[in-house]
Amino acid sequence: MALVFFYNHFKMSFQHLNLSAPILKALEEKGYTVPTPIQTQAIPEILKGRDLLGSAQTGTGKTAAFCLPIIEQLSKQKTKGLKALVLTPTRELALQIAENFHYYSKHLQLKHAVIFGGVPQGAQVQKLKQGVEVVIATPGRLLDLMNQGFVDLRGLQTLVLDEADRMLDMGFVQDIKRIIARLPVQRQTIFFSATMPVEIKDLVASILRNPVKVEVAPVSSASESVYQSVYFVERTNKRALLQHVIREKDMENVLVFTRTKHGADKVAKELNRSGIMAEAIHGNKSQGARQRALANFKNKITRVLVATDLAARGIDVTDLPYVINFELPEVPETYVHRIGRTGRAGASGIALSFCDVEEKDYLKGIYKISKSSIEVVQDHPFVSVQTVNTVAPVAAFDNKRRRFNNFRRRSA
Repeated sequence: MALVFFYNHFKMSFQHLNLSAPILKALEEKGYTVPTPIQTQAIPEILKGRDLLGSAQTGTGKTAAFCLPIIEQLSKQKTKGLKALVLTPTRELALQIAENFHYYSKHLQLKHAVIFGGVPQGAQVQKLKQGVEVVIATPGRLLDLMNQGFVDLRGLQTLVLDEADRMLDMGFVQDIKRIIARLPVQRQTIFFSATMPVEIKDLVASILRNPVKVEVAPVSSASESVYQSVYFVERTNKRALLQHVIREKDMENVLVFTRTKHGADKVAKELNRSGIMAEAIHGNKSQGARQRALANFKNKITRVLVATDLAARGIDVTDLPYVINFELPEVPETYVHRIGRTGRAGASGIALSFCDVEEKDYLKGIYKISKSSIEVVQDHPFVSVQTVNTVAPVAAFDNKRRRFNNFRRRSA
């Protein structure tokens, strides 16, 4: 690696990053004035044409970190045609990235297309025929359209692979290799991955040339801007507790996580029955239904969005105040990704977790990787003494043992 950056945030404005006036105007209209650490470090290097290897957790602003310099580079191009390709693992993430390109280039003549499976290809093909400078795509559908002759990548200048580790998990690596084999050798490659398993390291070595490495906020630590708390509750009382906290805290926009698709549907259905507007989003929903649910949530038509982990990967809601873990995830790192949906880009957020007695081992894993405190909520009507007594030996609670033991005595 040529150069390594670590988290060292200092006050800087977007004005200092050599971005042109139309882009700065779009940022100002969005209310963005200070770049995040990943943006501060990545944007100048990408503008130099350097290959980049980025490691950053959800909510650090990495999408804008590559969108902004790509738009800047394309705004100076004298020739038209497809110049930049962004590969993503999911349809939701592709749409989110497309939103970024659309907004940040709103004062420029820049066209983009979004390509993903699960819908008829006709509209996507028509968009490509009209001419675009940027394509944001999932690997499978892109490869299909390439094989049909609808995508010409011979003039490509920049390739972005976003969430490469997730693409590995979803079995896209061979498709990615087939796509890369058909790209110009002389190009800029920007690579983002939260983790670096062996297969990803091998891919990096084969496609990046003397890259700059940018590393910010490793996934093993939870965001310091998120207040975290845990509620001990019987499994059968979780839905009642969820309704209670939503009403008690007057939550207008809350993202709720479940482990399964069926669980997401049940929770959303129960909330609607109680008069709390909710929708579920997961892989069994049609693409149209998922897009409508996300749009309703962003526009605050829907109060609660209930999601599985995979479906939530593409959710990007500005100033999302609340995340609730209705069920704790089996993998501790997933907890960090979940709560990273709030407290983004310097804003504060609140993450609540419901823990029943069968989830004590999941909670133990979360405490091991969490670098910030997780408060025990004492005052709620569904507290489970059985869960408290079972979990007590498991959790250190970040040196809050005395407070927790006092809670046990009051609850006994």
